[in-house]
This record gives sequence, structure tokens and C-alpha cells, in this order.
Amino acid sequence: MPNHFIRFAETNLVMKKKVKGLCGIFLFVLFSIACEKTMPILIEENELLDGPIEGLSTEEQVQFLKGDEFFNDDIFTIEKGLGPIFNAVSCASCHAGDGKGHPFIRFTRFGQSDTISGNQFLNFGGPQLQNRAIPGYEPEQLPANAAFTNLLAPAVTGLGFLDAVSDADVIALADPNDADGDGISGRPHWNYIPNYVQLRPNSISQNGQYITRFGKKGAAYDLLHQTSGAYNQDMGITSLFEPIDTYSGLEFDPEVASQTVHDVVFYLKTLKAPLRRDEGAPDVMAGEQLFSQIKCASCHTPTLQTGFSSIDVLSYKEFYPFTDLLLHDMGSGLDDGYTEGKALSSEWKTPALWGLGLSKDAQGGNYFLLHDGRATSIEDAILFHGGEAEQSKINYTLLSDIQKGQLIKFLESL
Repeated sequence: MPNHFIRFAETNLVMKKKVKGLCGIFLFVLFSIACEKTMPILIEENELLDGPIEGLSTEEQVQFLKGDEFFNDDIFTIEKGLGPIFNAVSCASCHAGDGKGHPFIRFTRFGQSDTISGNQFLNFGGPQLQNRAIPGYEPEQLPANAAFTNLLAPAVTGLGFLDAVSDADVIALADPNDADGDGISGRPHWNYIPNYVQLRPNSISQNGQYITRFGKKGAAYDLLHQTSGAYNQDMGITSLFEPIDTYSGLEFDPEVASQTVHDVVFYLKTLKAPLRRDEGAPDVMAGEQLFSQIKCASCHTPTLQTGFSSIDVLSYKEFYPFTDLLLHDMGSGLDDGYTEGKALSSEWKTPALWGLGLSKDAQGGNYFLLHDGRATSIEDAILFHGGEAEQSKINYTLLSDIQKGQLIKFLESL
């Protein structure tokens, strides 16, 4: 409680005691309650997804704050270039508190049913359905017979670490032909990339394609690629990087400054990695052992290492995202019939599990998991796994109720 409030309360108490003791006590209690209600609620750092990586220079902290403002507070209007068709009016509309999206703001990608023919519905608004419009315009409608998938926005914390993993390390985790016979055959997403991205140090190419790693199917190369696409597809905002208007198909002057986009990218790169909670709790420790025992860690790789990064605090760091950044066949149950880039319709990039226990804080108090939010609990999400993850799912079902509870507690600690 601020000192001036304390002094004021104490002064009143002394004065009122000379007149009427009970009245003074009442006033003191009243001021104490008022102060308590106005004091900010302290939240532990490991209960928050947002916040910068420790160790940023003063200049980097300034750029982080600029990017934070553009990401969380910059609301697009008609005057600022919104639309004319769009899905959201700001970055934070889909990533509240830097966390996962809610089904209420789910978005739809459509038009690509295989990895050879490309998107056959680009003239009908593909690849993203803009379901909102400014006055005088009509939102898009999903074309008949178009392959599509519904998606929720992912959490955005710790992305700079994932961006800085070297291509060589991603390839080392891959086993596209299941050479070890464990039924898991993850592969990198080799894809064509736009000419405005800057290749990572020691980047590896294959037949003119590069390893992409962002998005539900890992189709975006880096955070500039992902962010520029989001401005364009989600908000109808053109940039120097993505200048084509989503409504007319014509090239427009930039509606967002390149420096703004770069500041947002820097913000995303330097958001801290989610912090663990209750690591030393016996059930959490038991659950972590079970996680490896039933082979969940075969895809959700606990530990990765960054390579060189132009941001010093990201270079050569060990971190714990629980992903291998690879594509895996997840079976018919999670096959929506829509492909993206070179990922097949049943293939999804292994999502990072860090921050999982905080997901529902950004989702209105309930879990909405998997790519489209269909799973409303962690157990639901596990039971939807198939394909390469079928055996891990079966292993989970064979656990005792106590063991299942321990595994869930571990996942909620991430």
C-alpha cells in the first residue's frame, strides 16, 4: 500500500481516537480495504506467456516494446487499410496474451487437395477464407467442392528459439523412411520460399526448396514470411513483402510500413520461452517418465539447440519445446483433405507443447486443442492421435488411471 495512504489512514486514526475510537477504527479499515482493492495482483512469471527473453540490450528492448505495441495495441480500421475482406482487426485478436486462439475466431484455409496441382481456388479467394468485410463488401463464402481445413491461431511465445534451430539439426531428427522400424517417419517440410526472406546461416536446399517450419503444417519459412502473410491474409493489409490485395488480386501500395513488420517479427523472435511450473512435484516427475516411456517424446522432442542467431541471446542455446519441427502422418482422423505447401493432407507439424498448461488462460478458461480446437481436454487430444502416433495413443490407454493423471499433470506443467 502506498505510503501516503498509510500516513493518511494513521493520521485519521489518531484524530478520531480523540473523538470517537470506533469511528477511527472504521475509517482505518475502510482505507485498508480500498488500498487492497487498488493494489495490482501479482502474477508469477511462469504463469504468463508474454514477456521478453532475458539479456536483451537496451536497443533490443526498445525494439521489443515497439513490436509489442504493434502486435497487441495496433487495431486496423478502414482508414488504416483494413480489408475490404478480413478475419481480424489486430494481431492480438487471434493471439490474446500471446496464447492460442479460440474457436470463435477460427479461420479456414481452402482450395488445395494435393501437393502437385497447387491451389485450384485462388480465383475464388484461396488460400484463406476471409469471413468478415467492411461496409459495402460481402465476406467470402467457401466455394463448393473445395478442400478445406479449420485452424486455430497458435501461441507465439518462444518462436525465436524455434527459428534459430539449424537445418542440419532438423534433418538429423528426421527418419522419412522409418529406418529404425519404430513406426515413426517424420520428415522436414521442403518447400519453395518467397524471395523476400533472408536465408538462415548454413541453410540447406534440396531441389530449389528449403526447410519451412512455421504454421500448422510448417509451410512458412521464417517469422517474416509468417507475419507478412498474416497481415495480408488475416487483416487484408498489404506490405512491401505481400503487396497483393486479397479482394481484388491487384498489387497495392504498402498499408503497413516495412519497419513495423520488422518490429513485430523482432517482438515474436524475442518473446521468452514458456516457463515450467511444479517441476519437482512427484506426480509431474512421474508423468515426465511416462511421457518418454509411451513414446510421446519420439515426436515431441523435449530438448533442442539453437545455432547462430543475429540476436545474441538466442545463439547456441539449449531449450525445451517438445517438438521436432517435422511433419508426421497423423492418420485419417486428423486428415481434413487439405494440403499446404508440400505437406500431405494427413500430415501435421509436431506442435511445441511448451506453454500447454497455460493454453486455456488465453482460450476463455477451457482447452481447445489440436489444429482446429476439436479436443476440449488434453486426454481428448491424445485420443485423436493416429497414424504414426497410433501406438503412443494405445500405450496411453493401457496406463492406469493414476498414471494417466500423472502424465496429464506433467503436460500441464509445461
